[in-house]
Amino acid sequence: MEWEKARKALLAVIATALLASGGGCAGQPGERTIAEDGESDNDPAETVNRAIFEANLAVDHAVLRPIAKTYSEQVPAEVRQGVHNVVKNLKEPAVAVNDLLQGNSQHAWQSVERLAVNTTVGGAGAIDVAANWGLPRHEADFGQTLGVWGVGEGPFVELPLLGPSNLRDAVGTAVDFAFDPLTYVGGAAATAVGAGRSGAEVVDTRTAHLKDLDELERNSVDYYAALRSVYRQHRTSEIQTAKALEQPKEGRVDISLPEPSP
Repeated sequence: MEWEKARKALLAVIATALLASGGGCAGQPGERTIAEDGESDNDPAETVNRAIFEANLAVDHAVLRPIAKTYSEQVPAEVRQGVHNVVKNLKEPAVAVNDLLQGNSQHAWQSVERLAVNTTVGGAGAIDVAANWGLPRHEADFGQTLGVWGVGEGPFVELPLLGPSNLRDAVGTAVDFAFDPLTYVGGAAATAVGAGRSGAEVVDTRTAHLKDLDELERNSVDYYAALRSVYRQHRTSEIQTAKALEQPKEGRVDISLPEPSP
């Protein structure tokens, strides 16, 4: 099938890029990482990652958390839910594309239906009418798609402002940006909408994790290591779930990144 050939070619290109980038992240021979939590072998650039983490944490404590806390306390729950629904509705096109790439046409069609219903009947997505019509929301992104295709996570990375990730998911984040329809719409209006959407998404996401992140930071001996562990477990769970839903295909390509040498 032409699609299978195209997928194999895309996988080969992505795998080559990931392996090349991964080689640049590896530590010097004999160098040991800081953490001793059983996951340090997957964090060869831990010293750099911790420095970025501290900068991210400073921004979070000074800006993001206070904004999220005020938003949670001062904005009515109904309004916050509406903002959350709009943010998620704008992501449905990318979710549908990734569903297709993962071989799940049923979920892809469900995302298209959700977009159509919520954008019209749901008031531009403010009300999740589709969920009440038996079309529940689900998540899919290109990092997850690569995981379903068999691409290994690669070394752990802490991204400036974006937080915990890995080499595979960092590539996925860039590709998801390309899936965003607003990326290709020019003009001041599109720029304003994109900036507003991004800001709303950041505040919405941070608000959703106010309590659990506060508790994790308060109870962790090493907050960085705790977040790294939680992130890796969460992503593994998401990818395993997506694989379980994937429709059978012949000619599966399995490309796994080698673990970096200690």
